[in-house]
Amino acid sequence: MARNRLVQALSLALAAIFATGLTTGDKAPDFSLQGSDGKTYQLSELLEEGAVVLAWYPKAFTKGCTIECKSLTEKGHLIREYAVTYFMVSVDPLEDVTKFAESMSADFPLLADPDKSVAQEYGVMSPYGFSSRHNVYIGTDGNVLAVDTEVNPGTAAEDIAARLGELGIAKREA
Repeated sequence: MARNRLVQALSLALAAIFATGLTTGDKAPDFSLQGSDGKTYQLSELLEEGAVVLAWYPKAFTKGCTIECKSLTEKGHLIREYAVTYFMVSVDPLEDVTKFAESMSADFPLLADPDKSVAQEYGVMSPYGFSSRHNVYIGTDGNVLAVDTEVNPGTAAEDIAARLGELGIAKREA
């Protein structure tokens, strides 16, 4: 019995490691998700304004996610130098996402995907019922420019800004 559980756990872990999500050049699935600010955001409308970054995170109020949100709040000005809209996104209920954003004094919206449908379309669902910590960069044409699967919560803002520069995302006009 214990061996069966071990085999099942290893299978789930391997599935998570080798899961195929979106890759560079793929068309990003459109979505409509509610934000912590009370607004609903749709990818197709956001792309009219510029590129989009989705910073998927596992669970509100956990250590790593708190550190990541703090980074994006305190150093978000580095990201806002670029013509991009960015969000943190999780499969938490909207109420949790909103409370988390408020507790962190987030100056950007956090999005909720409680039915996990968008996370599944983006290939970021872990086998444990929460999203993996991945950053998805989407160009104005709706195609995926890059996917970061190794995200350091403590340097999240700096890393996103650096990646935007590497991708050639235009700077905002002064």
